[in-house]
Amino acid sequence: MPRKKPHEEHENLERWLVSYADFITLLFAFFVVMYALSSVNEGKYRVLSDSLIQAFQEKPTSDKLINMGQKNAEILTGTGKPIGKSVPQRSAEDANPAVQKETEDMKRIARNVQTAMAPMVEQGQVRVTRSPRGIMVEINASTLFPSGDATLQPTSAQAMAAVAKVLSQVDNPIQVEGHTDNIPIRSPAYPSNWELSSARAGSVVRLLTEAGVPPGRMVAIGYADNKPVDANTTPEGRSRNRRVNVLILNSENDIGREIPLNAPAP
Repeated sequence: MPRKKPHEEHENLERWLVSYADFITLLFAFFVVMYALSSVNEGKYRVLSDSLIQAFQEKPTSDKLINMGQKNAEILTGTGKPIGKSVPQRSAEDANPAVQKETEDMKRIARNVQTAMAPMVEQGQVRVTRSPRGIMVEINASTLFPSGDATLQPTSAQAMAAVAKVLSQVDNPIQVEGHTDNIPIRSPAYPSNWELSSARAGSVVRLLTEAGVPPGRMVAIGYADNKPVDANTTPEGRSRNRRVNVLILNSENDIGREIPLNAPAP
């Protein structure tokens, strides 16, 4: 019998589609990963990185590890809320009733001073601000004194008398500061800006004393042009620097307390 010829298998010309499909799938997965990385919040991972660096620099304790893990979980999840129950932190004012009362008293004094000098505040001649030391009342010198003089004008004296009425009802120490611009002054009464700034601070202290504020609670200081709050290169800046500051100190700041020579200044 004649031998049968083996069946010839035709070559599959479409096998390249399998490799092509695998390549397209990998390329798609690559772009998905790149897109996911590009949408990461850089700020959150920067905070996470800083916390990890700080943790490795210090010797970790159990409490630190728990807090760090909780913080990192908040960063990664983006919730910004603690996981589980946390102990509420109390501020110093809430923990100390005396400090809380002091804060409320200082706010009340600031409101009363601002009300007493409302016309000048509206005109921008007076600024009432809070500082770590107390309440700062910054008064433009042009509203209090004539140019180159330390005699209070009648209109400003009435406003300062209203402030004195407020200050006479509290026990806080008061520091009055006189400031000038950098233009020198030479007159028989005031040879320099030192004398002028000191005289202006003294005039305000004398008015407050006559209005009922105990003199033992006050001090007058002249700084001349050594503590500017604006540039002396423009008329507006020099006008801002010519001022009198009435600083109502916190009760713990005792201006009459003596400091030993070998002790550091507070």
